[in-house]
Amino acid sequence: MSVKLTWYGHACWSIEVPKATILIDPYLAGNPTAPVTPDQVKPDYILVSHGHGDHLGDTVAIATRTGALVIANYEIASYCQGQGCKAHPLHIGGSREFPFGRVKLTIAHHGSSFPDGRYAGNPCGFLLTLGKIKIYDAADTGLFYDMKLIGEEGIDVALLPIGDNFTMGPADAVRAAKLIKPKVVIPMHYNTFEMISQDAKSFAARVKKELPRVKVVPLKPGESFSV
Repeated sequence: MSVKLTWYGHACWSIEVPKATILIDPYLAGNPTAPVTPDQVKPDYILVSHGHGDHLGDTVAIATRTGALVIANYEIASYCQGQGCKAHPLHIGGSREFPFGRVKLTIAHHGSSFPDGRYAGNPCGFLLTLGKIKIYDAADTGLFYDMKLIGEEGIDVALLPIGDNFTMGPADAVRAAKLIKPKVVIPMHYNTFEMISQDAKSFAARVKKELPRVKVVPLKPGESFSV
């Protein structure tokens, strides 16, 4: 199976597989780095890691327009259903097979609430099994040692935040890569705002020095990587 990942800035990803497009954390309308607008994307599925506005983002508007199935924790799925969207609930450690592949929710250590302050359930990351390809989207997490267990799945691509302040910074992202041991690391959740400004090339150089077998692919918003 061919898998194409396109970064739309911040933590938003479009993942294209045969006969399906998956959108993750579609923060587009308020994202100053986004190369597309909410009305320009046409996903079949939308994955939401947690309820913060820079991740839930434009989920409801996009799902309502396109009929995309929202996949998220129970609280977010229920919220989206209440807004007229189709949604499938999962919870941490749970997984389910969908037409495009398997989705498993992983631990993510940080807060979560809806933009209005209501409880949005536990935040998560995603382990996606797309044919023989495994992608780990760590979402907004801080470093945690159980990333080693995720790595034992045999990760092809790890999407890791490096922005610091709200997530792992570059140093902890390098440590995360050592635990996960993916074939490829792509940094995310940085340079959206001044508070999370980082030098992705410097991060890539450090990973190359400490993990020479791991390929780092810094992308600019709108750029893609295929595996």
